[in-house]
Amino acid sequence: MTEPSANTIPSPCISQCCLDEQDVCVGCHRHIDEITGWHGADNQKREQILKNCSQRKQQKKHL
Repeated sequence: MTEPSANTIPSPCISQCCLDEQDVCVGCHRHIDEITGWHGADNQKREQILKNCSQRKQQKKHL
């Protein structure tokens, strides 16, 4: 297995893994597809996933 590059964006996982009814993790706010695709994603895709997570987190605060 290869080690991640120093320039690779690390996973936002905070070890509070539990999916809600929309298959979004209540800990890191990633959708299940984003979680399973993280390892193979390049930094551009990872940045988009993190943006999606931030938007989901903000939406959840306003509910």
